[in-house]
Amino acid sequence: MAVYDAHRHLGVLPAYPFYNGPPVAPALGSRATIGELLADMDREGTERALVIPNYGVPDPAIAFSFNELCVEAAAKDDRIRAALWVSPRPEDAALTNTALALAGESGVKALKLSFLLGGKAGDPACKPQLDKIFATARRYDLVVHVHTSPGAASDIDEVGKLVDAYADHVKLHLVHFGGGMSGHIKLVGGRFFDWIAAGKQVYTDLSWAIGFAPRWLVDEVSRRGIGHDRILFASDEPWGDYDGERARLTAAMSDGELSTLVFRSTFELLYG
Repeated sequence: MAVYDAHRHLGVLPAYPFYNGPPVAPALGSRATIGELLADMDREGTERALVIPNYGVPDPAIAFSFNELCVEAAAKDDRIRAALWVSPRPEDAALTNTALALAGESGVKALKLSFLLGGKAGDPACKPQLDKIFATARRYDLVVHVHTSPGAASDIDEVGKLVDAYADHVKLHLVHFGGGMSGHIKLVGGRFFDWIAAGKQVYTDLSWAIGFAPRWLVDEVSRRGIGHDRILFASDEPWGDYDGERARLTAAMSDGELSTLVFRSTFELLYG
């Protein structure tokens, strides 16, 4: 079965001395060109992909610099949809304004924000930028992708404030399904389903999820009878592992309607 990948990155980051160590470039599969990206998709059997600017080093300007490359990729090949990197930090307001000016470009289907490089969902200083980002998403019917584990620790309580504030009117993709043990348990244990039942437009992927989480989520979807159309496959390449992520998610579900939704149909609904 051909697969649609709802979250992967384009752009090569410089080496950086993470955690006070020597400069390193751990994302070995990073791609600098559209041709390299398409070659990876051909090799994997990935029919379509949402492509997001690569980020991770603490210089937001680098992530912003890949926005036009992602837009160019979407314009070049219909298999690709683009997400734009935006920032909630007030000090990035000018760069975010430039990014949001691309929101109406053909092939742009999402806005990506992360608190990994600073800011918090509940910080009043970030609210003007968040309001602008979500207003733009609503205007152009874009999905907002939010990383749920900044600092490598789950903070679904904090990110959940965005669901409460904006997900009535904007589709919100909770990347990494809560980002760790506490996030997984809070989401599968009720919060994810409570949001859906309340009419919140929440979606998620299981990249980076701890081993038990995909099985438990699939079991709860079956038991509760909701949420089947809110889960997407995502590789998070080059930070994730395409083959591993695909195998884990495939193993968590049997062939059938749920598998088709996760690997194809929900992507089609969100990204066309």
